[in-house]
Amino acid sequence: MNNETTGLLKVINDTQRVSDKFQKREFVLTIGDTYPQHVTFQLTQDKVELLANYKVGDKIKVHFNLRGREWNGPEGVKYFNTLEAWRIESIESEPTQPVANNTNDDMPF
Repeated sequence: MNNETTGLLKVINDTQRVSDKFQKREFVLTIGDTYPQHVTFQLTQDKVELLANYKVGDKIKVHFNLRGREWNGPEGVKYFNTLEAWRIESIESEPTQPVANNTNDDMPF
């Protein structure tokens, strides 16, 4: 599934090397204004470098896939979801509109 959302970058975690062949990096995005949600996303493998040019407080757009898996453990079956980010874009702040100059430059004479 291909999804996207925008928000403020709240947390950037360090890259974790899970094994010799697998690494991941998690980050948190604050989404929404009235009732903000703090959502964790994951980057894996070569995608961990996508956060290199961003800092906490940046407004970004995240493209991600919704992933789910089943785990059979000693306490029974559990299900896990992951938001797997694969692209990050910077969102520029909305430019402020210049205030209209209401003075009339036309001289009556």
